Amino acid sequence: MQDQRQRAASWFQELRDRIVLAFEDLETRHPSDKPAGRFEVLPTQRGEDGGGGLMSVMREGRVFEKVGVNWSEVHGTLSPKAQAAMAARGVPGIEADPRFWASGISLVAHMQNPHAPAVHMNTRMFWTPGAWWFGGGADLNPCIEYDEDTAHFHDVLKAACARHDDDYYPRFKAWADEYFFIPHRGRARGVGGIFYDDLNTGDCEADFAFTRSVGEAFLPAFLPLAEQRMTHDFDEADRQTQLVHRGLYAEYNLVYDRGTKFGLETGHNPDAVLMSLPPLAKWV
Repeated sequence: MQDQRQRAASWFQELRDRIVLAFEDLETRHPSDKPAGRFEVLPTQRGEDGGGGLMSVMREGRVFEKVGVNWSEVHGTLSPKAQAAMAARGVPGIEADPRFWASGISLVAHMQNPHAPAVHMNTRMFWTPGAWWFGGGADLNPCIEYDEDTAHFHDVLKAACARHDDDYYPRFKAWADEYFFIPHRGRARGVGGIFYDDLNTGDCEADFAFTRSVGEAFLPAFLPLAEQRMTHDFDEADRQTQLVHRGLYAEYNLVYDRGTKFGLETGHNPDAVLMSLPPLAKWV
């Protein structure tokens, strides 16, 4: 399992590198006199326990108002609260041995143009002495919806799922619809995608292969939408619509998101954990 964990951590970091290069290339190709955005990359450290990662954030680019593409590999001992939460989820052996290891990539992009959709993606591997699993997914968060954009995003993810199991897309789409729902608003935060967690079929190689497919589907699913919409004309009303929609995103991530809670509870760098928050938002 040690070798599989290191292979996963290395692959997540390679995916981070590819996405960073692709986003900077999109910045370069945007026809603007404004300087093209570039990522600032900072190492992160996880509290008193072990591990850390890379926090990669671009601000005020031509295409991206704020985008983070973070990678981490952390290990240590779960807090009593996190340990109890995993025990409640049925993780075997976690009550007796709270050690853990985790690695993954987490991405959130907030766009300059209100017609270009915000997006989230993450993939990860988690290990405890009694269990291991993969998780992740991607979901689209447009403030101005285009049916063709939603269809493209879902079609790419559906094809990625179908290479592994015909049941994965309908199952993980339904999970995303439930997971990315904001109960106090009675609505979803976007137009969905796929979400999965605790994936352990008993075949680590197969589950890792599926997780790689999800990660590799991200750029084909999202980049064409960003490129098509990044020069769309917009007005102040569009901008206000965008800011209000970002308020939904902030509410969800601060109140409900499992990854945000886990990162803060386990002592990871709070700036990296809260990278997902938009630079500007408003409430009405």
